[in-house]
Amino acid sequence: MTQTTEAAAVQQPPKPTRARVHRAWFVAAVTFVTIIGAAAFRSVPGLLIDPLHAEFDWSRGTIGAAVSVNLALYGLMAPFAAALMDRFGIRRVVAVALTVIAAGSWLTVWMTAAWQLMLCWGLLVGLGSGSMALAFAATVTNRWFTARRGLVSGILTAASASGQLIFLPLLSWIIERYDWRPAAVTVALAALAVVPFVWLLLHDHPADVGQKPYGAAEFVPKPPPVPGAARRAVNVLLSAVRTGPFWLLAGTFAICGASTNGLIQTHFIPAAHDHHMPVQAAASLLAVIGVFDVVGTIASGWFTDRFESRRLLAVYYALRGVSLMFLPLLLGPAVHPPMIFFIVFYGLDWVATVPPTLALCREHYGEDSAIVFGWVLASHQVGAALVAFLGGVARDTFGSYDVVWYASGALCAAAALMALVIRRRTGGEVAVA
Repeated sequence: MTQTTEAAAVQQPPKPTRARVHRAWFVAAVTFVTIIGAAAFRSVPGLLIDPLHAEFDWSRGTIGAAVSVNLALYGLMAPFAAALMDRFGIRRVVAVALTVIAAGSWLTVWMTAAWQLMLCWGLLVGLGSGSMALAFAATVTNRWFTARRGLVSGILTAASASGQLIFLPLLSWIIERYDWRPAAVTVALAALAVVPFVWLLLHDHPADVGQKPYGAAEFVPKPPPVPGAARRAVNVLLSAVRTGPFWLLAGTFAICGASTNGLIQTHFIPAAHDHHMPVQAAASLLAVIGVFDVVGTIASGWFTDRFESRRLLAVYYALRGVSLMFLPLLLGPAVHPPMIFFIVFYGLDWVATVPPTLALCREHYGEDSAIVFGWVLASHQVGAALVAFLGGVARDTFGSYDVVWYASGALCAAAALMALVIRRRTGGEVAVA
């Protein structure tokens, strides 16, 4: 028996304590606050398109390309982030990621060329944000919770929307009153402000504080660090791509990213501005999406604990597609009741897809589910990246975003059908669609 195995074997469960609130909920709270602070960088791209176009005369396609690099790296780093957290611990990976985000955002203040936007906002912020991504929430949920996983994953997913609610109106006010540069500095400071909380309060595993995971019947020893993080991430991918559910989950989540981060988050504000809506009004509407996203995602986590995940996904995508088809008819210079209805409706569905998608990953891929979900998230961000770029090109080419709204609505209808094709796992084998 090796030293590492012996060390794990001798770990004993602690004596019972009288703590009324399980430590897992404190860890979830710190994770929630961390994701809120990091959400500042998610709020900026849609606000920057018009100011950068006006100051540097860069095309919307060029600016959209930088945003697409950011979104793609956000996704492609996710599976490696989950493996890195297994190797080095959650605390170290998240603290370094937040620091890289702060550096990338701060450096944009001095940029003068489009390649510098690609480097700072695309590469650095993309790498930093991808090292956290939703793999952070998935890893915390898998390690600290046995019961209530659907609810917790919904709450942690909603944290990003909560951050959007906080930062979008603030950053739009800063840009309109001062300039885009103070907004970039605000993003950097918000990321740095969270680092001490992560370093001091975020524990890697329940065994670190002598507790069982929430809802677990037995004490779970902390596993030894897993070497070869990159190799493991690739090996998990090579195994997953041989199964049908992976391709269906990746395809539906790519459409999810295309219709949310790539489309609404990046292009809603400039599209509304095209219809003479004030930037602050459009940013406030996007923030209101964040309000109802919190409600919708937490509710989706509750539903996921009780209903079949693939049917939930089909309903979510179908409703999203219908709402996008109506959006071109609703945009105008003023905020009116039908637009508010769209914002509420779309907000409830924004990332409601995450808890059932994560549940399906756990169902089919077990211990590797966080890394598989990281790869599925990569497809989400690749879809977002394509639409962030193509949406800008479409606006430059056609003079409006209408074709993008209709195309995204049709894609959501396809995603609803794909979700229904995912088969349930039976016995000990991975289901193949």
